[in-house]
Amino acid sequence: MSKRDYYEVLGVNKSANKEEIKKAYRKLALKYHPDKNKGDKSSEEKFKEASEAYHVLSDDKRKANYDQFGHAAFQGSGGQGGFSNFDFSSSFSDIFEDVFGDFGDFGFSTGRSRRRTNNRGNDLRYDISIDLNDAFKGTEKKISYTTYKKCKTCSGGGAKPGSKPSVCNYCGGQGKVRSSQGFFTIQQTCPQCSGEGETIKDPCNNCSGIGKTQSNESVSVKIPKGVDDGTRIRLSGKGEAGSKGGGSGDLYLFVSVEGHNIFKRAEENLYYELPISIADAALGTTVEVPSIDGGKTKIKIPAGTQSGKQLRLRGKGMPILRRSSTGDLYIRIITEVPTSLTKKQKELLEEFKTLEDTKSNPLIKTFFDKAKKFWKN
Repeated sequence: MSKRDYYEVLGVNKSANKEEIKKAYRKLALKYHPDKNKGDKSSEEKFKEASEAYHVLSDDKRKANYDQFGHAAFQGSGGQGGFSNFDFSSSFSDIFEDVFGDFGDFGFSTGRSRRRTNNRGNDLRYDISIDLNDAFKGTEKKISYTTYKKCKTCSGGGAKPGSKPSVCNYCGGQGKVRSSQGFFTIQQTCPQCSGEGETIKDPCNNCSGIGKTQSNESVSVKIPKGVDDGTRIRLSGKGEAGSKGGGSGDLYLFVSVEGHNIFKRAEENLYYELPISIADAALGTTVEVPSIDGGKTKIKIPAGTQSGKQLRLRGKGMPILRRSSTGDLYIRIITEVPTSLTKKQKELLEEFKTLEDTKSNPLIKTFFDKAKKFWKN
């Protein structure tokens, strides 16, 4: 009986990439695996057929040979070993692990023991708020928080001083228990030791065998200049202690930067609006403006400056985190129209209005010229 085309077996095109091939095989493996179809020889054959196809098409070199020569590429001594002598049980472990990882999500196992060794403690989060001045200069803050530290009585082991944990007699110290069902070996976390591989018969009186106790901690934190809203700072080993002597987690500080009554920030740059009078905008002026470092800077506003004009002061913005450079300060000019006028001011403005001509207001002239053409058409 001739073999089916491997692409047809997996239901993919020849142009399929590795991820598409893996996805197709994963679907078939779940559908036809022997544990779901006990005693069904047809499903077992389809399962083997799909695994054989994936073994070839998932490897670039084998796939290239197959694309060029078909099944003949793997027949006889000149090929890749031939699937007539394919050791399915030994190769299946590698195939299945490539697709399903450690099988924890599906309850499958290749029989390989994987005792849990990662007893690292939990990471902690602490939210801290600073103002824009602190973000500009950098600061140091003292924070207090509650965590779990390694038990001093048992040094984190969980057993009463003078005693030691015993190897779990249920799993033999493996942390996993296995049972065979047909072709597969189902592997589960040991229910007696919860995957630790050992049990404590004589627990520590101070921590009740947990290996850690609650503790109130204080730590001084240096916050570098240039931090922005949402910056995360990691304090290594300042999180919760691990179980059974495992390493401590980390403490993460999430920084929020409060708003400022003058400056607005966008990354390394600062912005604010500077209101000036109509007279200053028309005639030009020189004013002193504030900068985030607490100083003053004189800027010249040219005659005829329009409202919305933006001026830039280089290097007057925020420091860039972990760099020696700084951003810029942008000043947006806002021309303020007076809301209440004296009789004299009104008279002067009326006189000014009669003296105005189109050359004084080029934007106004341009707009109404366009409007007249629009109405005419």
